[in-house]
Amino acid sequence: MSINLSLLPKQEKNRVELDKQAAYLIWQIKRGESTHDAISDTLNKIVDEQEKQWFQTSVDKYKKEMGV
Repeated sequence: MSINLSLLPKQEKNRVELDKQAAYLIWQIKRGESTHDAISDTLNKIVDEQEKQWFQTSVDKYKKEMGV
């Protein structure tokens, strides 16, 4: 099954992007290319409270999955 992400509503697109950013940040931390401060920096840039919660949930998920 193929899904065209550009057809998603704006909120869903943002969630996909935030999830992607969380995964990438945790991957960088695991490799020693970034620090946990990057997570705080990203959270501070997010204005919408629901998006902040979504990002934090994604960060927690990837920390657990990647053993960080």
